[in-house]
Amino acid sequence: MLEQLESEFRLPGDFTEPVMAAARQSLQALPPAPADHTHLPFFTLDPATSTDLDQAMFLQNTARGFRVYYAIADVPAIVPLGSTLDEVTRARGQTYYLPHRRIGLHPSIISEDHGSLLPGATRRAFIWIMDLDPEGALENIALERSSIRSRAKLDYPTAQEALDRQHASEQLRLLRRIGLLRIHQEQLRHGASLNLPEQEVQVDSRGNYQLRSRFPLPVEDYNAQISLLTGIAAAQLMIGAGVGILRTMPQPGPRELEEFRMHSRILGHPWDAGSSYGQFLRTLDISRPAELVLMHRAAALFRGADYSVINGQPANELLQAALAAPYTHATAPLRRLVDRFVLLTCHLIVTGQRIPSTLHQALEELPALMRASSTEASRVSKASIDLIEAWVMRHRVGQEFQAVVLRPEAAANGQGTERPGLVQLLDEAVTGSFRGPAEAASLVRVRLTRADPQKRTCEFEQVAIMVTPQAT
Repeated sequence: MLEQLESEFRLPGDFTEPVMAAARQSLQALPPAPADHTHLPFFTLDPATSTDLDQAMFLQNTARGFRVYYAIADVPAIVPLGSTLDEVTRARGQTYYLPHRRIGLHPSIISEDHGSLLPGATRRAFIWIMDLDPEGALENIALERSSIRSRAKLDYPTAQEALDRQHASEQLRLLRRIGLLRIHQEQLRHGASLNLPEQEVQVDSRGNYQLRSRFPLPVEDYNAQISLLTGIAAAQLMIGAGVGILRTMPQPGPRELEEFRMHSRILGHPWDAGSSYGQFLRTLDISRPAELVLMHRAAALFRGADYSVINGQPANELLQAALAAPYTHATAPLRRLVDRFVLLTCHLIVTGQRIPSTLHQALEELPALMRASSTEASRVSKASIDLIEAWVMRHRVGQEFQAVVLRPEAAANGQGTERPGLVQLLDEAVTGSFRGPAEAASLVRVRLTRADPQKRTCEFEQVAIMVTPQAT
């Protein structure tokens, strides 16, 4: 059934032989980088199984604060504008992740080999050199095309354990320090980062699929802050030059903010008027049902993320409202189409070169291309999770479970429509629709009434209310 999703959503198939030949030819013709930073001990930090490594970093203390060297795979050198690879990747938009396989934006010879910043291999990269003051504020930006050689491939659990047990390397300690400072900078500008648990699909030794909830580790937040810093730096360069493409998001309206404040009071964790939205979110403990529901509602508060070409708009139209700063995607060119064009644009800006007409035209086309692929990626990701949920629960119809109500059931309105509620089981990484009168954030006992892999649905009915929101 997982394979059927590929045809249902019309996902890209395997790369054709002419495309593979173009990839091999491009790699063979790849010239050496114009500079050399192989003396710096870069490292990568990713999920343990990742092989498409877009980013590597090296961090330093300086007399004025900190210096961040952030290397991003030089995909534009491998995929020139107007080439066969350029055409094929524009049609794909991004890498699609399914439980049974990954459908790459690029052929694996690029994304998991010669373009990936694997340890011990010399690779071309764009190197962002960003100087921060002692408080973590961005002061200076430089960008070079160079060669690097990563020294280590670190993974999140191992890195977090090293930090927790106080035997982390100097680089990891610096990452934590800079990450915490950047989180503070985020709060100062009234930005926010969400910290929702992720549903992960795992395959056991017998090939059986399982679901689990995974809570992001603190080191993942620190790592993300370096990526966000780079996206903010890239946005500054492009806005200053009046050319480029940004990831934008409108501000929520006063009514939406007031509703969120009201929900926070109802759910027993009021948003104090003296704290910013971002500061408030970082006080939430998502192991508590009411606060988990608030985090879900916070995710829905900021909507309308889009890609916008810079074209003389007012500053407020170029803002990523959740981050409270202009921002762009610049750090994942192996997995996301737009990043390649951002890197190329930024490098032309800092080196004082003219932006060619082919790049201008590509920038104009990118918002529509990214909207289409992002919508499809979200749909297939949700369908995959829904399918696995129904598959693992199919033999448990009639059983009862403890759950938290994420969204209450909506009664029929004047048009006669109604909407089931949404619950998340406490002891299983499963969400599903439910029928019952319980309010949001209530702890309830529900019975599984249907688990249909074909329709990708899990349906529950309320048996009893265990704890009301006011008591949580």
